[in-house]
Amino acid sequence: MKRIITILVVAVFFGCQEKAEKITDSNDYDKYLSTHHTPSKDAVEKELQFWQTRFNNDSTHLMEMGRLSGIHASLFGNTGDISELKTSEKLIKKSIDVAARNKDSYLRSLAHNYISQHRFKEAQVLLDSAYLYPDNRKETEMMLFDVAMELGEYDRADTLLGKIKDTQDFNYLIRLAKWSDHNGNLDAAIKYLEQAKQIAETRDNRGFKLWIYSNIGDFYGHAGRLEDAYNSYLKTLELEPDNHYAKKQLAWMVYAAEKNTKEANRILDSLMVNHKAPDYYLLKAEIAEYEGNSSEVKKQNAMFLKAAQDSNYGAMYNTYLINLYAETEPEQALKLAAMEINNRATPETYQLLGYAQLKAGHKEAALKTIEEYVIGKTEEPKALFHAALIYKANGMDDKVAALKEELMGASYELGPVTAKEIDKL
Repeated sequence: MKRIITILVVAVFFGCQEKAEKITDSNDYDKYLSTHHTPSKDAVEKELQFWQTRFNNDSTHLMEMGRLSGIHASLFGNTGDISELKTSEKLIKKSIDVAARNKDSYLRSLAHNYISQHRFKEAQVLLDSAYLYPDNRKETEMMLFDVAMELGEYDRADTLLGKIKDTQDFNYLIRLAKWSDHNGNLDAAIKYLEQAKQIAETRDNRGFKLWIYSNIGDFYGHAGRLEDAYNSYLKTLELEPDNHYAKKQLAWMVYAAEKNTKEANRILDSLMVNHKAPDYYLLKAEIAEYEGNSSEVKKQNAMFLKAAQDSNYGAMYNTYLINLYAETEPEQALKLAAMEINNRATPETYQLLGYAQLKAGHKEAALKTIEEYVIGKTEEPKALFHAALIYKANGMDDKVAALKEELMGASYELGPVTAKEIDKL
């Protein structure tokens, strides 16, 4: 079954007034929008003070370095401050230098840090080194699967998935779901995630539940099960009231499904007080574009570019930059797309190259790119939308029509602005 399916909860009639069904209720989530109390961050900062004091007394102790690296990684998750992730990286590297035993554990920790930074090839090198050690190989195999998927090494990912197979294991099921989604089987992906959710709830494992509630919410959204998605995000916030990801997804739902731009911006504004991430500006820019506010679009895009220029981000925001530069500086978009393909050659990165080629006036090259590397290799709506634009530019109206029919069921995932563009295909 293809990933793009018809969304029944939100009826969108292209070319006419959009009808939005009410899904959310601010009474459900208002209590989570407080900007004065951040329980996750506050708890981590208290722990930081304790371990930092111990580390200052002896900076060679592995225990202190290990705890501090984890705390700084958590602070990155809680605040979005990229410097916290870089501090964590330095501490893990020092741990690797000092450690005489359990090297594989430190190698995996550094690989996890690099994955967060989108340094996938470097992470793979570290994991391959960790795999030489006899202990905890399954943990290494799981991470190697994650990296292989990011790098587009799908044969290796398939082999690794077979090595970790255990239908009673939460970590296996969530990876099997990712594999199923990659292969275009959204129903199977949701089935495996629901099995993982049952395990998380039966064990009452807070970490598992936080992961599954937020991630399965996304899959429910792709399937048009917006009520289920909404309830999953609320469950995430019940466990972690300052969970930034769930709040961002609520903002998207209010905007994309209900067309309530004022409320979407209210949620984002509260979120952005305590969590800093450049992509929030892009969402606000899209909302402004939907409202027809061109000056606000320029303002928010400029703020994104300024934030994303922090060298600490490295390649983390390349995909966003390619999409933005394709409209304004296509040659720069081409350079970034080439870099991104070098980092990870996947159908999703190749579709960005094709889009940049199209915007730079190289429509034949764009066509070659998508037909060789994209079509038949991904069901991602954004990739298929860009493919449709490329087909249209090359006068291939029959292929445009086929993709348009598929894309009309992806309005929630793509958002109202792109939905209007699909209507023009």
